[in-house]
Amino acid sequence: MKIAVTAKGRELTSETDPRFGRCRFFLIVDPKTKEFEAVENGSAMAMGGAGPQASQTISRLGVNVLITGNVGPNAFEALKASGIRVLTGATGTVEESIGKYERGELVEIQDPSVGSHSGMREGTR
Repeated sequence: MKIAVTAKGRELTSETDPRFGRCRFFLIVDPKTKEFEAVENGSAMAMGGAGPQASQTISRLGVNVLITGNVGPNAFEALKASGIRVLTGATGTVEESIGKYERGELVEIQDPSVGSHSGMREGTR
């Protein structure tokens, strides 16, 4: 199994990024061994379509579960189509978010958790 956690940095001690499509990195973690790989999110600065592009990235990496803060509608549909489970409400470090996942403290969503363009910084729309 592979878990992707949205992150602001390249380490397990990095803060979890609450944004999916525009996070800086995905940490791809094996929950059993805690081995991980940091993958830069190439769609973070995209003019549009960041969520679906990010969904394609983690799908190509063979991810089964996404842990993040929030997911918008276009990204959610792309993740759902790829069969990736989406858990939201992650805060703290990546390591802490993995622990919350293991303890069943994160919420698996069945619908987007935010509206379109919510992850964009003011002035980038």
